[in-house]
Amino acid sequence: MKTVVVDKIASITQALNLSRELRIETQNMPCEEGVVLVVEILTNKSTYNTLELTSGRMAKVARGDIVVGALGHRQALFGYSGHLPESVKEGDIIQMLNIGGVLGICDSANPDKGKPFDCRVLGVVLQFPFLGERIGVPAKVGYKPLDFNATVNTRGVPVVALAGTCMEAGKTAAACVIVSRMRHRGLNVHAFKATGVSLRRDILAMEDAGAKKSAIFTDYGVVTTTAKTGPAITRTLLTEMSQGEPDVIVFELGDGLLGAYGVEAILLDQDIKKSLTSVVLSANDPVAAWGGVKLLREKFGIEPSVVTGPSTDNAVGVNIIRDQMGVPAFNAMTDGVALGDCVIDSLKLPAHVLAKAHVEQST
Repeated sequence: MKTVVVDKIASITQALNLSRELRIETQNMPCEEGVVLVVEILTNKSTYNTLELTSGRMAKVARGDIVVGALGHRQALFGYSGHLPESVKEGDIIQMLNIGGVLGICDSANPDKGKPFDCRVLGVVLQFPFLGERIGVPAKVGYKPLDFNATVNTRGVPVVALAGTCMEAGKTAAACVIVSRMRHRGLNVHAFKATGVSLRRDILAMEDAGAKKSAIFTDYGVVTTTAKTGPAITRTLLTEMSQGEPDVIVFELGDGLLGAYGVEAILLDQDIKKSLTSVVLSANDPVAAWGGVKLLREKFGIEPSVVTGPSTDNAVGVNIIRDQMGVPAFNAMTDGVALGDCVIDSLKLPAHVLAKAHVEQST
């Protein structure tokens, strides 16, 4: 066991409330998703060179920094693709796969992002859960373990899901606009992110937009969601977010309808599908919008309430979507109020909820 002082603590470890001075073990390190490591950054980068800290701030990372992250994998179309190493020991060279602090072996890099940071493993972070005893155990991310048998109970709260045609389709921007409009109309909103790779930026943005309560899959020890974990995470978070008397739950499905993070498995889960009141599709272009609407209707049996994203950046795309797909279309950046009102209308909220919201808005 050694003592090390670290420079930066990645947001992936937020649940652990780590300090800058940590105890680490350099022998017999477990190699599992979520295991928390201390690494030394070996390279410099001019792009994609920041780390999201537990505070939510983005900090520039440079060669020589001592950083805390966690083991995981990633399969991102517009980022790095990588896997867990077969084993991990002191001195091993691994890579930082995202700005949330996911560590693994990079298989493929996106040219826009450049090569990932190389990192030298220094040790596994130890926690001391036994009061009065100096028995350290390897730290893992999350507040609590995921129950794969979790059921869903939304307590009748309406649920809005945002799905996209792929990464960077404008899902988070749309979610924030919708949450903001709901709050402006006096509704109490809870929000979460169900799929993706550990990064708290999106739920922090939803909080900034007015969500009273938020959560992310990392809170349950999942670094990167898959078809195996996605449905259980979504059922768990829908149940959790329904507590505290929200008027609406809004959640984002990271990645796209076709991807490796479990979106398909979630939308095919009958219990989850029954809980969805409104589904918003974010699409990059009219062809993506057409394909996304077709997938939702034919594969998942879901009728989208509205289409948004870059496909609606001007009237050309909006008119194509409305005329050829028969779905409302609004741009989140230029027509956010209409987008939010369209989603609220699709919920068909009871009169007493709207009346309460109107009173709260007035006061």
